Amino acid sequence: MSKQSRRQFLGTAAAVTGVAISGAQWTLAAEPAKRERKNNGKIFKANKGGRIGKDFDEMVTRLEQYKTLGFDGIEGASPGIPDLDTLNKAIKQVGLPVHGVVDMVHWKERLSSPDPAVREVGRTALVQAVKDSKKIGGTSVLLVPGRVSGPEETHDDVWNRSIVEIRKVIPVAKRHQIKILIENVWNGFCETPDEFRDYLDAIDSEWVGAYFDIGNVRKFGKPEEWIRTLGNRIVKLDVKDWGKENGFCRLGEGDVDWPEVRKALAEIEFTGWATREGGDKSLEDTAQLMDQLLDL
Repeated sequence: MSKQSRRQFLGTAAAVTGVAISGAQWTLAAEPAKRERKNNGKIFKANKGGRIGKDFDEMVTRLEQYKTLGFDGIEGASPGIPDLDTLNKAIKQVGLPVHGVVDMVHWKERLSSPDPAVREVGRTALVQAVKDSKKIGGTSVLLVPGRVSGPEETHDDVWNRSIVEIRKVIPVAKRHQIKILIENVWNGFCETPDEFRDYLDAIDSEWVGAYFDIGNVRKFGKPEEWIRTLGNRIVKLDVKDWGKENGFCRLGEGDVDWPEVRKALAEIEFTGWATREGGDKSLEDTAQLMDQLLDL
């Protein structure tokens, strides 16, 4: 089956098997199966791959699975991938890229910690993640810049300390042509789109942007409003759904208004990677839902 035919089939299947969304003003089942896939070739479908595999055969098997399902790539983790050289061989054999890595140290050894030694560990890990991403042909590192945790790690502390540490790494990011992308998460930091925009602007570097998480922000507001405020600061997307009644959930079953998200993404002319974080009924289900909800 050709890639185009497979996408058409998955889109039709998603519409047929879609379910009504509680409390929303639209239903997944009502989404037109024949709607033009306007983002095919503009938004690239990926899934969190983490370790990806412990050896060459496992890596190849996993990459082939994603490719067969119509994914354009996956995202890895640093640290986490056991052998970057082996992964490069698997990527070359299968022809499916790993578009970047998640910094797996950022939550514990935070760039916002009141302890300078902890901040140094976090910064060193970020530098290594940049190098790891470059080595496997990626373009970014996903970073959580800190967490508001109390009087010694306030919102202002996270803002100021993390900016200092990120700026130290920008020359490395520039040298390796890897972008440091800040994710909006439930860390008590920048919980309005204006704050997040102003934080990125304060860093003031073409090598730092937003890794915008659609589902994470639904707890605080509407993703489409954040998208319009952040505009071209958004470089990549994390794809999640979230609802007041069911928390993080299967795509299309939360409170995210996907038609409005599509509209906002079109308005800012977004093009880039969209990576599913979390699970649906299966990888096949995820592929179908992403195609349907993002016009892929």
